[in-house]
Amino acid sequence: MAPATDTPSLTGEAWHASPGTRVLQRLDSTDTGLTPAQAIERLAQHGPNRIEQIAHTGWWMRLLRQFNNLLIAVLLVAALVTFWLRDHLDAAVILGVVVINAIIGFVQEGKAERALDAVRAMLASRATVLRGGDRHEIDAADLVPGDVVLLESGARVPADLRLLRCKNLRIDESALTGESVPTEKDAAPVADDAPLGDRLCMAFAGTTVAVGQASGVVVATAAHTEIGRIGTLVSDVQGLSTPLTRRLDQFARQITLVIGVVSVITFLYGHFVGGLPPLALFLAVVGLAVAAIPEGLPAIVTITLAIGTAAMARQRAVVRRLPAVETLGSVSVICTDKTGTLTRNEMTAVSAMLADGTLAVTGAGYAPEGGFHRAGAALDPANEAGLQRLARCALLCNDAQLHHTTGAGWTLAGDPTEGALLTMAIKAGLDPVEAIGLTPRVDEIPFESEHRFMATLHHDHAGHVFVLLKGAPERVLSLCTQDHLGAALDVAAWRARMNDAASRGQRVLALAECDLPAGTLALTVGDITPRFTLLGLVGLMDPPRTEAIQAVADCHGAGIRVVMITGDHAVTAAAIGREIGLRDGQPLTGAEIDRLDDAALTVRLAQTDVVARASPENKLRLVATLQAEGKLVAMTGDGVNDAPALKTADIGVAMGQRGTDAAREAADLVLTDDNFATIAAAVREGRTVFDNIKKSLLFVLPTNGGEAGLILLAVFAGLAMPVTAAQILWINMVTSITLDISLAFEPAERGVMQRPPRPANEPLITRWMLMRVVFVSLLLMGACFFVFNWQLARGGSLEMARTTVINMMVVGEIFYLFNVRHFTASAFTRDTLLGNPVAVWTSAITLALQLLLTYAPPMQRLFGTAALDAPTWGVIAALAAVMFVAVEAEKAWLRRRDVHRI
Repeated sequence: MAPATDTPSLTGEAWHASPGTRVLQRLDSTDTGLTPAQAIERLAQHGPNRIEQIAHTGWWMRLLRQFNNLLIAVLLVAALVTFWLRDHLDAAVILGVVVINAIIGFVQEGKAERALDAVRAMLASRATVLRGGDRHEIDAADLVPGDVVLLESGARVPADLRLLRCKNLRIDESALTGESVPTEKDAAPVADDAPLGDRLCMAFAGTTVAVGQASGVVVATAAHTEIGRIGTLVSDVQGLSTPLTRRLDQFARQITLVIGVVSVITFLYGHFVGGLPPLALFLAVVGLAVAAIPEGLPAIVTITLAIGTAAMARQRAVVRRLPAVETLGSVSVICTDKTGTLTRNEMTAVSAMLADGTLAVTGAGYAPEGGFHRAGAALDPANEAGLQRLARCALLCNDAQLHHTTGAGWTLAGDPTEGALLTMAIKAGLDPVEAIGLTPRVDEIPFESEHRFMATLHHDHAGHVFVLLKGAPERVLSLCTQDHLGAALDVAAWRARMNDAASRGQRVLALAECDLPAGTLALTVGDITPRFTLLGLVGLMDPPRTEAIQAVADCHGAGIRVVMITGDHAVTAAAIGREIGLRDGQPLTGAEIDRLDDAALTVRLAQTDVVARASPENKLRLVATLQAEGKLVAMTGDGVNDAPALKTADIGVAMGQRGTDAAREAADLVLTDDNFATIAAAVREGRTVFDNIKKSLLFVLPTNGGEAGLILLAVFAGLAMPVTAAQILWINMVTSITLDISLAFEPAERGVMQRPPRPANEPLITRWMLMRVVFVSLLLMGACFFVFNWQLARGGSLEMARTTVINMMVVGEIFYLFNVRHFTASAFTRDTLLGNPVAVWTSAITLALQLLLTYAPPMQRLFGTAALDAPTWGVIAALAAVMFVAVEAEKAWLRRRDVHRI
């Protein structure tokens, strides 16, 4: 026995390219397995077969990280200032906003840790091995390289295995490769550069044996397996910030800089030029800072996102991270998996090729709904003798079963390919119970990779004995001498039809029959000789979802590119891409991606929307390539192989029904119906959410600008302060919890899905937005300054003048709220009042609060306000109406310049 230190290095070995005997030699093992002593030594060397748990960040550190944000720091300063001003209520409100945001971030962080936990859970818990020639069931964590593992139907593969012997082995690798049907395995070596899905002599950890038995030698365990490698990719990927968080961070830096500079200039001017007392000047500057800080903005953003989250949930899209709502509305590329996302993940017979023509089979999935068409015209299958013989073979030479339950619909028990054949037979009018009763099965030869066919022996009650055969077209054609019409078999013509169907992405099976002597009760491989009658070929494929075709068209209309990235074969991928409206010419393959440098890959990726045979590393690189071009990328998927790309994309979208736990945990959004069409609806909602956040900014910033402008004007003009810091906080608090929030309920703008995505580098405050903010700020400031001086001029007290300013500011905002409901569309429509009832109710509530502030004695004492007379309210209403008309005039000017979003 070789010492443990002599065990060969396992990294970098192309085990799939070496014969099984050579692999055993390299691993110092035999086909009877390791000895117990060898297994113990290797376990000490290689460690247990489990993906080690990464050290999770302490909860307190994750909580502290939530405060490492400039806007949060500005809010904390605002809270301290308001507390220093003894305005404890407003300080508590601001601190509450900070705490709510911190809790949201704290709870949502740790996505990578949960994704890795889900990958870890995919490894099997038990394994059957040969140790010293004896069969043992052991903990899968004790597996080591060189162990010989036995596999059987239903078992989960516990480690990466080089198969030594196979018997009718098919493994479901969809979670790893994206293949829509179980992969037929063979122990023969394959090419060194074969992609993962074509390594037929390998069985990978975390996949499931669909049917058959096998033995294989362990070549990789734990983190060295394909599943483990994906787990490493997930843990290595750094979570990217979203467009919204990037824009908010940029905005926070800009506004902090502006507030700081303006405050310093104001203090210096007031002290050295205006000669104002330092303490009074300091209080004015504090009021200026409080006025300029949009302390309600994070709460507005959070609430708007939460409302969008609820709307998406109603449309079967569950948001796991709030900023993902907005991100979906900004994506410019959606990279989507094929199987189960664009397609149904249900194999379907789509063509029946008979000697006298090809019939199109309609319907999709395992529901026996649909029929048969020749040259576009429907036909009665009962009148087609050739179709009936083909359908009888498809039904009887078959081990699958279909079940119908209320609510769940039609479900399959068995192989997907056989399920498709059974469904086709039922569409042809055959009854499985009746057909099996009339011609029961006597014997069978199960499908095995060595002979590539399945054969069943039947007899009817009149003594007629016959064999039904189905399998690989090349093999079945070699066993046939005539077609079902009795003509000599034209092998070249049938091969041409087979190749044509394959070029359209169809998986082709051949079906045949022959008679045997009466009384035959057993069937052997020796009975399968070239004497069969070819009944026809059946083309099968996993068809695209009907709604996915429209969803792709909707995405294209919205300026969003859709790229299909799948582990399936290039021909199959191209065929599906063609049907759903993607550019399918010259599909890009994983092997080609590996050969290309970054520049060449960028050029090549621009030429097609179909990527086939892609590995997890390929998907990561494709996402990174698109992001390097400045694209905002959404990635959809359902397999563990999709998890790294789901996490590194700007937004990951996982399938909730068929998706693996690893995919769901790595994603930001989970579709509960596994339907690509839901993404189009989610994109619409995401765009609406972002629009509403922009509208909230358009509403909040002029308020802050008008208040700050008033204070600046008073300081530079040497006048009395038109409003106090406490009164400013009242305005901000009242409007934030009423008027601002109402914009979160705005419905989508017209044409929201007919415009291109916003550029990833577009600032939060665009040029047109800034113009609107400045314009409305000046209107508010001018109106407030006018009523302040008008009230003093008519003999009103300073308290009355300040109360007039507060009400002018708030009433002006109420009028402006109905301006800002549309970016540039006219507000002179019925929709302006009735389109958002929340805006009407919050306006009424705000007016009621203002009346309390103005006339309630406790509020007068607390905020220094005084009662106003009727003429004052008339002036306030008139000026607010003038402001409303002025903003509508500015919007009309923008429409004439063909500006429809700002």
